Parts: sequence; C-alpha cells; structure tokens
Amino acid sequence: MKLVGRMLSPFVRRVAVTLNFYGMEWESVPLSVVTEWDKIREVNPLGRVPALILDGGEMLVDSSAILDHLDEEAGDEALMPRSGAARREAMRATVFALGAMERTVAAFYEGARRPEEFRWQQGIANQIATALAALRLLDERLRSSDYLALGRLTQADVTTAVLVDFIEMSMPKMAGDVPSRVIALRDRLKSDERFASTRF
Repeated sequence: MKLVGRMLSPFVRRVAVTLNFYGMEWESVPLSVVTEWDKIREVNPLGRVPALILDGGEMLVDSSAILDHLDEEAGDEALMPRSGAARREAMRATVFALGAMERTVAAFYEGARRPEEFRWQQGIANQIATALAALRLLDERLRSSDYLALGRLTQADVTTAVLVDFIEMSMPKMAGDVPSRVIALRDRLKSDERFASTRF
C-alpha cells in the first residue's frame, strides 16, 4: 500500500500510525498539498490527503474512510470496535479528537497560509478555543483511565496523540494550553516506535 501525504498532516499521520499498529506493510509518498498540489490531484482529484493506494490499485480518500477499511482488514485487532455500545463509546471520543484536529488545522492554515492582511484573527481564535474545549473534554476522560475509551488503546488515543504532536510542531502558542493528561497520553504513545517512527 502507498500512503500519499506528508506526516506533517495529522490526518495522514493518524492513518500511518494505525497501519503500523496493525502491522501492515506500506510505503510513504510524502507529497505536500502546498507545493505539490498538482501531483496530489493526479492521485486524488479532490487534491486532499491522505489518499491510500491499495495493492490492487484501488484508491481510498479521507482519513476516517481509510481507517474504516483498515479496521475491517484488522478484524479483532481493530482500534475501533465493530458494533454496539463499545463502538459508540470509542466513536464519541474519536469524534471529539478528530473535531479538535479539524479546528486546529483550520486555524493553522488561516494563520500560516493566508496573506496577513486577509487573516481573520477572531476566526483563528474561535477555532483554537473550540479545539481546546474538545481537548479539555478528552482530558476529563483520562481522570480515571490511561485511555480515552474502553480501558484500552483505541483510535481516539491515536488521533489525540497525533494532534498533540501537530499542535506542538505547528501551533506553539496554542501548545501551552493543551491539558496535561492529554499530553501524558501522547508521551506514552511516543515511547512506542510504531507511533514515534511516523513523526514529521
């Protein structure tokens, strides 16, 4: 399999980490949406990453859709339960982590890519505030467990840990407001080579 997109993108990286946890063989194709957009569009007409090219040539897009496929392939080892209350619990935590990721990336692009005179500062502040609110909610879930759901590693933990790394690399002013238990979760995963090896 080939994973298209740079590890700087937390959406790409959550897929990469999951591939590693599942022990699946894959190759990184580190194209940048900023400087290599045309090449990405040759793979994915939407011009978005991640895109995952399966061994048979089929192409999947959107990190959540890709992960759904990988979970199916992983079977009982999947980071997301297939059904029932367990799936709903893990999904709730993952959605808050993914929502925080989406808000953070939106704030990053508004602040780093848009010409300064056109930046919407209040919009950036709103995106950051919303992301931090979601991280505080996740932090509360860690009061009684080392994990965000089900007392074990799930996609919620992977997505949250990847987001914390992205914030520290790309949004240093925001990093000081990330809650401590969420940082500790990332630090635990950082000691695992399957996670650490994907760092940008």
